[in-house]
Amino acid sequence: MDVRRAHERYRGGDPAAGIETWHAFSFGPHYDPGNLRFGAVIACNEEHLAPGAGFDEHPHSHTEIVTWVVEGELTHRDSTGRETVVRPGDVQRLSAASGVRHVERNDGPAPLVFLQMWLAPHEPGGDPRYEVVRGMADSTPYALPEAGALLHVRRLAAGERTAVPDAAHVYAHVVRGEVLLDGERLGPGDAARITDAEDVEAAAVSATAELLLWEMRPPPDGN
Repeated sequence: MDVRRAHERYRGGDPAAGIETWHAFSFGPHYDPGNLRFGAVIACNEEHLAPGAGFDEHPHSHTEIVTWVVEGELTHRDSTGRETVVRPGDVQRLSAASGVRHVERNDGPAPLVFLQMWLAPHEPGGDPRYEVVRGMADSTPYALPEAGALLHVRRLAAGERTAVPDAAHVYAHVVRGEVLLDGERLGPGDAARITDAEDVEAAAVSATAELLLWEMRPPPDGN
């Protein structure tokens, strides 16, 4: 298990424009050949947008983009004509496929914090797709078969324990609160990269905790 602390992330964004970003993986000018990906995960960006701030229209391709709002409201518009507002508890997914453009903004009155995770699909190309799952439940993981991944959301009360999926790769990110993960205490923004996970547990050590777990399997050819 490789633990990465919140303060170890690469700082980006444009603070003067109301945008602060914290990158968990090599990103843009923060090139680190030893930190390009883990399993299918190639980016995990924590975004902070002030009211009225946002990212103007920009392109993506051959990437599965999954967004989890921590607080506030995220307004999404894309080149397929969709416009939605994503709130805490919702899972937003944009399959960039052969190419798509989108806009992300904080059009609300309060600060916006969201986590955006990019995963590499097994096969490039195809048509862009978009969906939002409202009120993601703990009991039902979100399937991302294109990347061989499942997203588990775990909300825990103090002392409550949960099993980490047994998988080739598990990426764990603490959204809020504190958890004890296989003997390591993790706080908000901390993450763990677990290889060949087996019989690993997480337990809340704060009054409440929220944990995201990416369970990942290798592509069909095993590479």
